[in-house]
Amino acid sequence: MEKQIKGSMVTGNPTKALIGFALPMVAGNLFQQFYNIIDSIIVGNVVGEDALAAVGASTAITMLFVMVAMGTGIGCSVVISQLFGAKRLEQMKTAISTALLSILGFSVFLSVFGVLANKSIMRLVGTPENIFGDAAEYMRIYFFGFVFLFLYNAFSAIFNALGDSRKPLAFLIFSSLLNIALDLCFVVNFKMGVPGVAWATLISQAISALLSFVFLMRKLRRIETGEFQKFDAALLKNMVKVAVPTVVQQSIVSVGMLLIQSAVNRFGSTFLAGYTAATKIDGIAIVPMVAVGNAASTYVAQNMGAKKPERISQGYRICLVMAAGIGLAIAVLLHFAGRGFVGLFLDASSSARAISIGTQYLSVVSMFYFVMGIMNVSNGVLRGAADMGWFLCCSLANLVARVSLTYALADVTQGMIILWANPAGWTLGLLIAVFRYFQGGWKKKEII
Repeated sequence: MEKQIKGSMVTGNPTKALIGFALPMVAGNLFQQFYNIIDSIIVGNVVGEDALAAVGASTAITMLFVMVAMGTGIGCSVVISQLFGAKRLEQMKTAISTALLSILGFSVFLSVFGVLANKSIMRLVGTPENIFGDAAEYMRIYFFGFVFLFLYNAFSAIFNALGDSRKPLAFLIFSSLLNIALDLCFVVNFKMGVPGVAWATLISQAISALLSFVFLMRKLRRIETGEFQKFDAALLKNMVKVAVPTVVQQSIVSVGMLLIQSAVNRFGSTFLAGYTAATKIDGIAIVPMVAVGNAASTYVAQNMGAKKPERISQGYRICLVMAAGIGLAIAVLLHFAGRGFVGLFLDASSSARAISIGTQYLSVVSMFYFVMGIMNVSNGVLRGAADMGWFLCCSLANLVARVSLTYALADVTQGMIILWANPAGWTLGLLIAVFRYFQGGWKKKEII
């Protein structure tokens, strides 16, 4: 019988392995979304509207760099997962060392650049003068913490690559709770305002990154191997091949949201308020399907490395059922409780029309959550197999469909095309991903 390595998903029951691996990822992503909402509530209620606006003014910039950090981590994890599945453990450790050294250097460079160009960047995005000082100071402190942001994401991605999704969940919960506690301490007790929010984020990420590093080193020491190199340029090149398309794909999501936001802004504050409230709920609702897609990516990468394509087809079917089932369950919930969720963000007496618009948005979009889930799982297969050309093609098709429909029909439909733009993009992306899956070209990708 083949020896089972802890964290490996190349032997044993695929259903049990995938459920045990995916559930902590779902929980972690949901927890992060809820934490972000609580963080905003603390800032807005304790410091004030301008403080919330100052933090919000940097959201597009911070999200872009978070996407870059996540993309680099995922790029590394695909290669590490494949080597782990193939039991090429010396090369796997070389890949981990190479990834961490490279990410450390890259993050230091971005940190220095960000600190020096901070005010110019904030002026470039048109930050209002009344909040410019606070917004620029927030970003300056945020840039200082880039090393911790990137390393923390890298450590989490490596744990996932090794089939351990529970430790990233534990560190995420610890980091989020510590961040909230520090927010309350710095903002409420010490009256530090917006800089206090930034320092709370930096300190919590730094401590979590340090703890993640300690536990990762302990885990790697338990995996017995021979000597390995500290750096390998060829492995770095392979990781970059996966990381760059993934960063582009992650950024596409942010760009698409920004373009659609620009299209709906002209339909008035009532429309925008309803849309904004709905998208906050929508952002939380799709998290479980995204997490299942990420779990599928790791599972496929390990089994590609182990040269077990029959297990990949099993895992694909299991993840499809999981993602579609979760999507349908959330759709039912939002059908009956969508108005109540939207009402959490708006006053029922003065924002009845905005609540109606937000509820209508959720009722239509949620019907297609199962499509979005299946698309994410199919994309996860392509990414796990390092079939990055087709993976990026699916993402671009999704973006083009959503944005072009929105801009072409926004005026004719008085903005209501946004109800159908996302489902249309998901459907097109799904069709391309499923075509590639059954066409089978991804199976011919070599271990990278």
